[in-house]
Amino acid sequence: MVDKVKPAGTSEEVKPRSVRVVLMALMIAMLLAMLDNMIIGTAMPTIVGELGGLEHLSWVVTAYTLATAASTPIWGKIGDMYGRKGSFLTSIVIFLIGSALSGMAQDMGQLIGFRAIQGLGAGGLMVGVMAIIGDLIPPRERGKYQGMMAGVMALAMIGGPLVGGTITDHMGWRWSFYINLPLGAVALAMVTAVLHLPRKRSQGKIDYLGAALLTVAITSTVLVTTWGGTEYAWSSVEILALIVVGVLSTAAFLYVETKAAEPVMPLHIFRSRNFTLMSVIGFLVGFAMFGGVLYLPLFQQSVQGASATNSGLLLLPMLLSMMVVSLIAGRVTTSSGKYKIFPIAGGALLVVGMFLLATMDTGTTRLVSGLYMAVLGAGLGFLMQITMLVAQNSVEMKDMGVASSSATLFRTLGGSFGVALMGSLFTTRVTDTMAERLGPEAAGAAGSAQLDAASLAKLPEAVRDAYQHAVAAGTHSAFLLGAAIAVLGFAAAWFVKEVPLRGAGPATPPAAADDDEAAPAAQESLAH
Repeated sequence: MVDKVKPAGTSEEVKPRSVRVVLMALMIAMLLAMLDNMIIGTAMPTIVGELGGLEHLSWVVTAYTLATAASTPIWGKIGDMYGRKGSFLTSIVIFLIGSALSGMAQDMGQLIGFRAIQGLGAGGLMVGVMAIIGDLIPPRERGKYQGMMAGVMALAMIGGPLVGGTITDHMGWRWSFYINLPLGAVALAMVTAVLHLPRKRSQGKIDYLGAALLTVAITSTVLVTTWGGTEYAWSSVEILALIVVGVLSTAAFLYVETKAAEPVMPLHIFRSRNFTLMSVIGFLVGFAMFGGVLYLPLFQQSVQGASATNSGLLLLPMLLSMMVVSLIAGRVTTSSGKYKIFPIAGGALLVVGMFLLATMDTGTTRLVSGLYMAVLGAGLGFLMQITMLVAQNSVEMKDMGVASSSATLFRTLGGSFGVALMGSLFTTRVTDTMAERLGPEAAGAAGSAQLDAASLAKLPEAVRDAYQHAVAAGTHSAFLLGAAIAVLGFAAAWFVKEVPLRGAGPATPPAAADDDEAAPAAQESLAH
């Protein structure tokens, strides 16, 4: 019989076997959230063919992304106030309800609405996983399990497109959603059976006004980055209005949070230098990672002639490198308690990796591009889990949920900005290069869509050559921007203060560290 897990700081010792069982359940839940968009992306052409509504296609992804981003901080606060286990189980149930409804959608409008429900649940899945790990495992010991989290991410990115294509071809696109149900049921059963956390009941009320203002601010930001340069010009009335709404709602949110009894995002957590730096670095990591994941397969399909069917496998060098490095960094952190070197090394490799990818052209072989991707993956491996670990170590245990949700939110927003800005630069460069080589009219006809290897093979040689050079030029500009952004992350990493990780032994006295950094460590030392 598996022992129930007790949180760090209780009188009962956490048994490693029980922790592994709980982590398995948490990883399944994490896999649900990460796999979803990967699988659905492959199934979208079939979905549009059956349901119609091609003009609303982008909203199938946007509705999910918006709901996830907007609900992330709220789930974190609910977990802090009312208990982690209950909020996590609730988010799984909501995600599964959204999945079932999405599978039963009869038109594009229904699918978009049901995807939003899915996104609401997904926001709680990621935050719940990170916060529960933060509750159960002291930061010093958490490095042992980093490889598991990196492995889940790699599995989702590699397996998602393959699973999505297989399911769509043999079972129908609705099973792209229904596949979540058995996985979710397993996660629900395992978490319910083995996870035991103290029940909480806060006397305070949820900061509804702050939550509403934060939702408006996040929604405006995501829509600006999603629509800017695609649906609407950056200088259009719609984009400028969204920017104004975003700025005003953010200012109002910050004011309300200074007055609220139970702020949805307590601003005092940003007094910690390390937490603020990890939020900034997490934003920049999201910017680089999501841009890389988007444009690397495009380059390999359009320029190097790779098959779109195996698009997940194209990222294998980056993902394997990320997983191995993350595992090594975690082990070293656990054994030594030292971690400052990892954000610095990760920032440096991120800059180098992005710059190397920016040098790719039509003559770059798959072997060379694979080596460049491995460098980028190593940088991400040093940064991905360390940023969350240091962020959680920088706050008191009572703020674990909002710390996890804030770190996740900044990474999500970084990805949104990365895709938008790199995408705008990519599109502009492709259009300009096509016009230079073929003339404006021919460029518009050939460059109006992203062409896969099969479509490219049917084009006249001159057009195909021009398109491949245009894509290479576009990815050069996009990755060059990524390298410039990564420089900021590398610079920020040097200011990280190596505060002892909780669970590493006696806490650093307040005199030896900043008050805001020493308090969490001191509190955890007393708990033990």
